[in-house]
Amino acid sequence: MQQVHEVMSQDVKIASPKDSIEKAAKLMAETNCGALPVGENGRLVGIVTDRDITLRAVSKGRAPNRCTVREVMSFRIKYVFEDEATHVAAHKMSKLQVRRLMVLNRQKRLVGVVSLADLALKHDGPAAASTLKQISKTNPSVHP
Repeated sequence: MQQVHEVMSQDVKIASPKDSIEKAAKLMAETNCGALPVGENGRLVGIVTDRDITLRAVSKGRAPNRCTVREVMSFRIKYVFEDEATHVAAHKMSKLQVRRLMVLNRQKRLVGVVSLADLALKHDGPAAASTLKQISKTNPSVHP
């Protein structure tokens, strides 16, 4: 049985809650990702997505260079442990209606990110396809 740490992305960039959303968006563009973990004082405190920036700031006319990550980030962190099986991650994604999970070690420190694409490309194709189907069925705003 394959574990999450075997398929996750380990080179994860972290935003600060004090960063401007402009800086966060540039980091997302540089790393070709749609979400960044947010860390402060060595701890994971939230996550900011391109959707958070769009809906909570840009759509309201907030200036990207003056609006901070803290103002738009999500504080509820959805995660999986690095030693859990990949099918557990797929099940959590389906249940939580998300395409990525933060990966923590048992001391609850960030060690990576696992995405639906990681599951599909690196091992668990059928489970990932099933998860995407479930997410798309119950959340029509999610597109493959």
